[in-house]
Amino acid sequence: MFKFLIRRMIQTIPVLIGVSILVFSLMHLIPGDPAQIMAGESAPEETVENIRERLGLNDPLPVQYFNYVWSAVQGDLGNSLRSGRDVTEEISGRFWVTVELAVYSTILSIFMGLIAGIVSATKRYSFADTFLMIIALFGLSMPNFWLGLMLIQWFSIGIDLPSWVPFIDNTSWFPASGWGSFSQIWLPVITLGTAGAAVIARMTRSSMLDVIGQDYIRTARAKGVKERVVTYRHALKNALIPVVTVTGLQFGTLLGGTVLTETVFAINGMGRLIIDSINARDFPVVQGTILVVALLFVIVNLLVDIAYQFLNKRIDLE
Repeated sequence: MFKFLIRRMIQTIPVLIGVSILVFSLMHLIPGDPAQIMAGESAPEETVENIRERLGLNDPLPVQYFNYVWSAVQGDLGNSLRSGRDVTEEISGRFWVTVELAVYSTILSIFMGLIAGIVSATKRYSFADTFLMIIALFGLSMPNFWLGLMLIQWFSIGIDLPSWVPFIDNTSWFPASGWGSFSQIWLPVITLGTAGAAVIARMTRSSMLDVIGQDYIRTARAKGVKERVVTYRHALKNALIPVVTVTGLQFGTLLGGTVLTETVFAINGMGRLIIDSINARDFPVVQGTILVVALLFVIVNLLVDIAYQFLNKRIDLE
């Protein structure tokens, strides 16, 4: 296990370098001058040139990239061109909001998806199977932003909400409000969790059907093992590996920020930070945020790989 962790940590380095090069190149290909945006359209050329010199924008691109990487290695992601604040502070102010939203949405996806997938697999070709798979197909096909708008219309405009279900505000939910703030984010959680639950349900059904047809399942039933034990201890445990993979990818995507959902519900998360920074040509914030997202993806994938061995002892990570 230790050798595996060390190897994966070493593999993270070229991934982050590749991401930094790609983001750095793309940001400099986008039309627009950050110095001109900071100074204003009517600012004299001398002022704009002074800003370029102060920010190092007149240096050759390789020099700018080297300076950025050297500072990032030392833990300095630079300062925002818009606000002048440290990029780390800009990210941390939005990070925990996105984390809480991603955690709640993933929990909802797993809960709904596993139940629907298990029922569909154990009652194959029944009315319940057909109905649940139609619902899952609807969840896959439905755009998140449309569902969010419909939920706002139904629960926040069309009817009067009870006092224990306040509507969304753009304040920070975590950690100031703690994990007891679910009443504030249940609409975006349903919006994001629906699509994830549909994917998990279909994957669980497919994987369970493959496992149920195996010889050891028939042997367990022939020995008189209870159907509940066969389903959950033998079939489900061995069918969870592809489900865990899909869940990990979805969780990593949510940590990267869900731009449309955050925009619909006015959530100040990582997704909106990236989009706002791109529009303002705020290079340091965009590059720093993308690096953090890439690192989160690597960590999530590492945890998924470790989970494989707990689900199936025959898998050797070494």
